[in-house]
Amino acid sequence: MQAFEAEIAEFASVDAQVLGISVDSVTCKKAWAESIRVKSFPMLADFWPHGAVAESYGIFREVEGSSARATFIIDKEGVIRYKKIHIRELPDLAEILDVLKSI
Repeated sequence: MQAFEAEIAEFASVDAQVLGISVDSVTCKKAWAESIRVKSFPMLADFWPHGAVAESYGIFREVEGSSARATFIIDKEGVIRYKKIHIRELPDLAEILDVLKSI
């Protein structure tokens, strides 16, 4: 997990802020973050109104009441510059850093 934290720290070098968000409650999100020892970025709860942020980004799954796993890069003007839905794979941090460096 230390390698993950080190990779996340690289985002600051390209003037980027990493945020985690899901439709889970704050309590659930806190427990999950502690279980995987993530400390370096904010983890936000899209709990109420349930899934409102996920819905606005087109990744809310109405039937399951959850959101798809996805990565977005949003520039300082609020424009989405990158979007990738993750089915079974984890986000490729090197790919994301490359996109950030190209912006």
